[in-house]
Amino acid sequence: MRFMIIIKANEKSEAGEMPDEQLLIEMGKFNEELIKAGVMLAGEGLHSSAKGVRVKFSGSQRSVIDGPFSETKELIAGFWLWQVKSKEEAIEWVKRCPNPHSGDSEIEIRQVFEAEEFAPMISTDEGRAMLDAEHDFRKRTNMV
Repeated sequence: MRFMIIIKANEKSEAGEMPDEQLLIEMGKFNEELIKAGVMLAGEGLHSSAKGVRVKFSGSQRSVIDGPFSETKELIAGFWLWQVKSKEEAIEWVKRCPNPHSGDSEIEIRQVFEAEEFAPMISTDEGRAMLDAEHDFRKRTNMV
């Protein structure tokens, strides 16, 4: 099972404040543990929303909204993509994570849909070929 581990932003991360050296060292060690355990597939910190944009869809119309975005508690400061056996295992790993912000922090755990979960909704040869291609890609990139 794959899970996206979402590190929520706070006022400091949204202001562009970088983590201190000690936190970077602790996170580096934690990432090493994840890699050695075969859990971590990807993981990155994100620039503040001031450097981001959102594309809003309204029917066939698209509009671009420049950051920063006001609702800090809904913003993302970083993420991991993990391969684990269960949600409980993901929770146990998150509990071992260094606190990503001084003070209060929040990390969200969300399961990633697997291509196979869409199979019951696919009835065309084109749809099945798309699912097969997705599965092949995940095998080649060790995401299975």
